[in-house]
Amino acid sequence: MGAFFFCYTTIMSFKYIPKEKMNEIPKTPGVYSFLDSKDILYIGKAANLRDRVRNHFQQPSYRDNLFVDQINRIGYIETESEIEALLLESQLIKQSLPKYNVMWKDGKQYFSVAVTKEEYPRVFLAHQKATEATYIGPFVDGKAIKRTLRNLRKVFPYYTVKKHSPRPCQYCHLELCPGPAPDKKEYQKNIKNLVAVLQAKKPAVLKKLRREMTLASKNQEYERASRLRDQIQDLEIIFSHARVLRPGTEKTPLNWPETEKYLQNILKTGRKISRVEAYDISNIQGKEATGSMPVFIDGKPAKDHYRKFKIHIAGTPNDFAMLKEVIGRRLAHPEWPYPNLMIIDGGKGQLSTTLKAIEETIKQTMHKLHDREKSVRKIRSIRVVAIAKKHNELFLPDKSKPLLLKDMPQSVSNFILHMRDEAHRFAITYHRKLRKVDLLGKGK
Repeated sequence: MGAFFFCYTTIMSFKYIPKEKMNEIPKTPGVYSFLDSKDILYIGKAANLRDRVRNHFQQPSYRDNLFVDQINRIGYIETESEIEALLLESQLIKQSLPKYNVMWKDGKQYFSVAVTKEEYPRVFLAHQKATEATYIGPFVDGKAIKRTLRNLRKVFPYYTVKKHSPRPCQYCHLELCPGPAPDKKEYQKNIKNLVAVLQAKKPAVLKKLRREMTLASKNQEYERASRLRDQIQDLEIIFSHARVLRPGTEKTPLNWPETEKYLQNILKTGRKISRVEAYDISNIQGKEATGSMPVFIDGKPAKDHYRKFKIHIAGTPNDFAMLKEVIGRRLAHPEWPYPNLMIIDGGKGQLSTTLKAIEETIKQTMHKLHDREKSVRKIRSIRVVAIAKKHNELFLPDKSKPLLLKDMPQSVSNFILHMRDEAHRFAITYHRKLRKVDLLGKGK
């Protein structure tokens, strides 16, 4: 088991500024550092870098007072999520051993994640390194690492006890435990991926999982490919939306009039924005492909209006063609109120596909509608944007460069992410249901 685990090899670099320019620090998740003339004094993490850094100076704690007068420069690294900030902070503290982080560690034992070197490794939090195990850490924020592990266990189920009962436990029913008799090779692979993620190597894990999914699909191992896709999607959702650096899961409350006004401004429209629809496609190599359409009205989910689509397109899998089919079928239902805004999961390609589907609907199907001119006006008034996962970029039809959600008010970015994640969840749920029905049918 000694060579079983990943080693962390790459640390991102800080961007440094004079402390007088702290107002230039972005309001994004990330890691920050305080330096004197030559050494790093302290490293911390934050859900909002600018506010957290300013807080050290404006409302210093007794600990801040030990070093705040020594600070000449501030370094920061933006991350795409709060979990990544937490994991990166741990690696940077371990690498740099900043004076005031280390000093406080002596008086307060930090947490580490212990992964035992057994045939079926266990995972648990520890203060002291007593068990024969690999230790990942230190983690300064005990509550944050607990919340992170709780989220990651949904993607990589693991044991916390030495011996599992012969029957499924309560965690098995919650899909947090691999059960009484998991496949040893698959279990060890899952633990290996979990360790890599905790060592801030999520991109490498995602790349590896995607490669395995593609290979499984080519080998027609569709059930395995589906499980891998679920892991990939669940991991991406957790990292993009989990709030681990704030108490509980509180989010900035949604003020819909302000959110609507902001959306009207970036979309350059004076029209009311009330009904918003989001779209996502879920499939494995075209198998049991589904589309989802959650609906929010004035910023709140309207679940009675949700719709799901079993995609009919045949032939070579094509996400753009699938999206085009879903948009076309949705617009063929004038009895469903048309949206003021469509949010598409994807980038420029998905945005372009949706706009083409709207134009084709106007040209090809308007003759079927009772009030042609009124319907055309309503469909033409629909605004469309696309949200890309990688950097949370928002693509608009009339802009060559995307807008970044991190530059938007928190309530607006939360609303867009909530809609995207709800479309994702709804599509995956329906896809899994169809896949389960298909598997049960094959078993008869």
